[in-house]
Amino acid sequence: MTTTTIPPKTVRIGIISGSTRVVRVGPQIAAFVRSLIEKDLKTSPVEGLQIEFEDIDVGSLNLPLFDEPIIPSHTDIPDGYTHEHTRTWSRRISALDAFVFVTSQHNWGVPAGLKNAIDYLYKEWKGKPYVVVSYGGHGGGHAAKALEVILGGGLKMRGVDGGAVNLSFPSCDVLHKSIRGDDLRLLPSAEAAAEETWSDRTEDIVQLWRKMAVLLTTPVEEKQKPVA
Repeated sequence: MTTTTIPPKTVRIGIISGSTRVVRVGPQIAAFVRSLIEKDLKTSPVEGLQIEFEDIDVGSLNLPLFDEPIIPSHTDIPDGYTHEHTRTWSRRISALDAFVFVTSQHNWGVPAGLKNAIDYLYKEWKGKPYVVVSYGGHGGGHAAKALEVILGGGLKMRGVDGGAVNLSFPSCDVLHKSIRGDDLRLLPSAEAAAEETWSDRTEDIVQLWRKMAVLLTTPVEEKQKPVA
């Protein structure tokens, strides 16, 4: 009797770094979050899924302030857009299945560049799972809450209970390094081991990822309530 092996389904996760400031540590923190998820997948793979990641740095997109003559929710994707930069952005997000938003907090809110990038699209985001990791001197909780309203409310994306982890800079030294855009040593290098920054929060990030992974493996009709 021949046994048929069903290949795993490939799921692509976008790791979005939301800060567009010239001096920033967002990409470092996004890489740190990705490394934690990848490490967890080595010991706890998601059954039936092959997970791939794409890093998206909003600061390098160079999207102008929204300049489409149409409302994103009223167009097909991506050919309904006028500008090629929108079409390129649309194709990129359409190809992804879920998102980890890594955001700083600017004046208690979502970075303007991130909000602008989100608002360029609608159907490309709708219905897809997401989680949020915020960071800042006070953890970025206000930005995380605002982002959850935008994503879960306005865009009808699928969140999880406790859908954000808020990372406060643990010391004045780390805060000042972030202000200068210095290497926070969140990942090991050839020269030195990683710092212990946020070692007490790594499990929270992993658990947040695992909740989102449940959404990726749950039939659509069962994705009506946040994953506890």
